[in-house]
Amino acid sequence: MTVTSTEFRRNLNHYYSVVESEDIEITTNGKVIAVLTTPASKRLELARSLYGIIPPVDDDTRDEIRGERLANL
Repeated sequence: MTVTSTEFRRNLNHYYSVVESEDIEITTNGKVIAVLTTPASKRLELARSLYGIIPPVDDDTRDEIRGERLANL
């Protein structure tokens, strides 16, 4: 969704509820000056972009990694 900065300021509470379901681009003079988004959506987007790139880790490997981290403390 795209809104002007004036519209955003006038109806701030409304856009707080809207941002839960979609990103909001705030514009001034036709240029995007800010994007309002929830932190959870960025984490989900990042996780989706990494899917298939990072190989799955089995439990034995997880325990080895945990042990190495604890040894370095």
